Amino acid sequence: MLRRKNVILTPEEWVRQHLVHYLIYHLNYPKSLISIERGTSYNKLQKRTDVCVYDNQGEPYLLAECKAAYVPITQEVVKQVSTYNQTLQAPLVVITNGLAHYCWKVNFQTRKYEPLQEIPFFNDEV
Repeated sequence: MLRRKNVILTPEEWVRQHLVHYLIYHLNYPKSLISIERGTSYNKLQKRTDVCVYDNQGEPYLLAECKAAYVPITQEVVKQVSTYNQTLQAPLVVITNGLAHYCWKVNFQTRKYEPLQEIPFFNDEV
């Protein structure tokens, strides 16, 4: 949809594409601000973020980690996305396996994650 290249439809890719579709067509996230599987570095290690949405100023706004439907959302997955977000500093974090979805608002001053009932509409927060 956004990558302008064909990719293999793995179980994780299926979840990623459905999340991106939901963000665009249900929550008004602009396609132009969404990045899929972009490289980032953390402690000199190269990592890839599944989905990162930027705000209108080009700053990370939402970081999403996607897992295949058969992969449970565990504390290890939460730690993974939290680690990535230490570098990116996105105020919203989402984890999904297509069946279970979690969203948090991050307070970087207190280092606390506030659970949200749902992913906010793009216009509500930006």
